[in-house]
Amino acid sequence: MEDDGQPRPPKRPRKTALITAVDILARQEQSEKKLREKLGRKGYSPEEIQTAIDRLIEKHYLNDADACARQFEFLYQESRSSIRQISIKLMQRGFDSALIKDCIPVDTFEREKAAALRVLAMKFKPSADRQKMMANLYSKGFDSSAIRAAVEEFMAEEEQE
Repeated sequence: MEDDGQPRPPKRPRKTALITAVDILARQEQSEKKLREKLGRKGYSPEEIQTAIDRLIEKHYLNDADACARQFEFLYQESRSSIRQISIKLMQRGFDSALIKDCIPVDTFEREKAAALRVLAMKFKPSADRQKMMANLYSKGFDSSAIRAAVEEFMAEEEQE
């Protein structure tokens, strides 16, 4: 690179792992595991990452149990995904399966049936093939009893019309 006599702007100091972690968390809530991965990809040493993680936990900016519970609740209330799909999504986000299991309500049948009905309404007509509807819901991770109940109710809607 040629030196054209122009003064170069001073280089910005490299951000610490803690500042980078706070920047990442400001954009989106993360699990500890995902945050470690992201900081590692940015080239921070394991010691620097551990120091940043410890500080974030101490200041309550990072708490996997709370984050998992919030994200589970949002997906449970707002989506048409099955409990199984929600669990997989949260595991992909770096949450431990035990934390996810603790978030699952004891009785999920009615919610699963309602979510399955929403999926059916978006994809099928009530006169569609029963087996195709059931296979579609099964592939999305719905429980077999919720699948049967949802398909029965969905097909009964056509008979009532």
